[in-house]
Amino acid sequence: MTPDPNLIHKTLKEFFGYDSFKGEQEEIINHLLSGGDTFVLMPTGGGKSLCYQLPALIMEGTALVISPLIALMKNQVDLLRGFEEGSGSVAHFLNSSLNRQQQEIVRADLLSGQTKILYVAPETLTKEENIDLLKGVRISFYAIDEAHCISEWGHDFRPEYRRIRPLVEGIGRAPIIALTATATAKVQSDILKNLGIQDAAIFKSSFNRPNLYYEIRDKVEPEKDIIRFIRQNPGKSGIIYCLSRKKVEEMAELLNLNGIKARPYHAGLDAKTRSENQDAFLMEEVNVIVATIAFGMGIDKPDIRFVIHYDIPKSIESYYQETGRAGRDGKEGICITYYSYKDIQKLEKFMQGKPIAEQEISRQLLSEVVAYAESSQCRRKLLLHYFGEDYLEPDCHCCDNCVHPKPVFDGKKEMCLAIELIESLPEHFKTDHLANILAGKANALIKSYKHDKLNLFGAGSEHTEKFWFTVIHQGMTYHLLDKEIETYGLIHVTDRGREFFRNPFYLKMVEDRLFSGNTDQDDDEDEESAVATAAMKAGGGAGDAALLSMLKDLRKDMARKLKLQPWIIFGDPSLEDMSIMYPETFEELKNCQGVGEGKARKFGAEFISLIKKYVEENEIVRPDDFILRTPPKSSDKQFIIQSIDRHLPLEDIAAARGLDMEELLGEIESIVASGLKLNLDYYIKKNIDEDIIEEIYDYFRNDASSDDIATAISELGPDYYEHEVRLVRIKFLCEIAS
Repeated sequence: MTPDPNLIHKTLKEFFGYDSFKGEQEEIINHLLSGGDTFVLMPTGGGKSLCYQLPALIMEGTALVISPLIALMKNQVDLLRGFEEGSGSVAHFLNSSLNRQQQEIVRADLLSGQTKILYVAPETLTKEENIDLLKGVRISFYAIDEAHCISEWGHDFRPEYRRIRPLVEGIGRAPIIALTATATAKVQSDILKNLGIQDAAIFKSSFNRPNLYYEIRDKVEPEKDIIRFIRQNPGKSGIIYCLSRKKVEEMAELLNLNGIKARPYHAGLDAKTRSENQDAFLMEEVNVIVATIAFGMGIDKPDIRFVIHYDIPKSIESYYQETGRAGRDGKEGICITYYSYKDIQKLEKFMQGKPIAEQEISRQLLSEVVAYAESSQCRRKLLLHYFGEDYLEPDCHCCDNCVHPKPVFDGKKEMCLAIELIESLPEHFKTDHLANILAGKANALIKSYKHDKLNLFGAGSEHTEKFWFTVIHQGMTYHLLDKEIETYGLIHVTDRGREFFRNPFYLKMVEDRLFSGNTDQDDDEDEESAVATAAMKAGGGAGDAALLSMLKDLRKDMARKLKLQPWIIFGDPSLEDMSIMYPETFEELKNCQGVGEGKARKFGAEFISLIKKYVEENEIVRPDDFILRTPPKSSDKQFIIQSIDRHLPLEDIAAARGLDMEELLGEIESIVASGLKLNLDYYIKKNIDEDIIEEIYDYFRNDASSDDIATAISELGPDYYEHEVRLVRIKFLCEIAS
């Protein structure tokens, strides 16, 4: 159809509520309306969805949007239906989450012509009954969203995406628009070739997100660092990405224990839980979502203020797309990634057992991540260069390397040596191979090519292979070197590089970035140091003696008024932590040993008031550090809590996890010590005489000077079994002392 500018702008205003288009949106829409195939490379937040949603509403028939994630489909359909009252049939999705009745509604709306946009997963599209259904529908065009999934070099490759073109031919050819937020030249070439749209009009937007701050941090005590960062940015929304489901669960639990509202999100959760957790984040019931990479694609939340990568991503594309979820409203977006070379080694181990070709691709993508993480160059310049875009400013003033610049040197001699080596070889090789030759590292591959016999082998042995890796990488950012697209990763010298070799000039280069904590030994030492520090604080050796004395006096007065033993209010370790950390809020108070939510609310107000006054009067500078509350180290913890909630006998719980009763009681005591309350009345009342319960309970309430079990058994006498004392103590701690 011929584009009608008035109709286009009227639809933009009336349906989407916008007065004008962003960037190249209008040109893309006009091209698609004219029947042309289109390739759109537009960063996250650039407005890709509008490029196919608006034409779908105008054109005759139904636009078929092929999308990889159910969460993305639901989010987009909800948004479209919300734009205009009574538009419940304008958009649908068809996937495995729908029951038979819901599928019938979608089919009826499709066949009646009411549906303008249908979202489908590629797996859904391959089913025979769906192909037959779509053959009876007029397709206005095909939109392939997240098109990088087509390429094995893309960060989220899906084999089903490579079958899209034959499926399109089977249903009926119509214009194709392929859209992605991340695609190198190689990935772009793969997409166009696989979809059969090499003649498509190509629209590329700038990859620069000037409001994003990029930082790589050494992975030393990352949990503590993350909690400190979130505390310093109260009320802000953020995403924390972890590579494993287990780490997602652990991190979400750790954040909640430390007073930060967080939910997990990964493919191992059932669909209902995933949806609830996603909605809780979108509705700001929680500030932080901890997720695997499955979270965030297509999520329309513009005010995400930080994205943290607990684990290094597997590719630059993944990193760029995930960090791109921060600051989509153009305001603050902080992107922090924790890096340790040990994590890279773990990822390399995971590759073993995969097909050789797949391993080769994964290693190449991972090597780019290492180069980025270890570089001291402007991170924005590195990212944009990766996607084929030059950043012409000398620095961006918005990444760790620009804000805290590293020493620079004239690298013309080193660059000339790298160029000389590449030009001297009859074949082209990858960066790590070239770096090893220059550094004089004779691995098996180098020996197989007899490159250890070259005159230039070891010519740069005063530097490490990592140094030469960085030199070659910087050579690419200066366009002196380049990578071949078809044989991805092989390095060649450009015409500009040959001219530089003939007439070298000053070449500003930055010294290689060195990271601490990259060996097992270093990590162990860091962990031991952290544990030692925490132990010293817990022992009260570093507290404010005057404040500690005042806190103990307050505790004594409160105990007298409430007719409770002083330890029930707060134990000595809790007061010692207060004298170290000077907590001034309930959230800070909960980070002290032995202080759970209930205890903080029940007894904490007067202690906080006293500490605030003391800090003000004595002009105390409060420490930034804090004691990290960690959950009991037991994989059985969740099972035990859920089983007690279901009132299962303790014997059955122990048997199910291969524990004896002694071990189970230890686990339950750890759970209670972490601040969680458990109700064991159903078991205690059934297995212990009421008189015995009352006497033990009375002892802890009125006579005990601490909650020590050995002391209790000694005081109570031989008529009481240890497990009875422990069970009643748990009941007492949950009801009175927590």
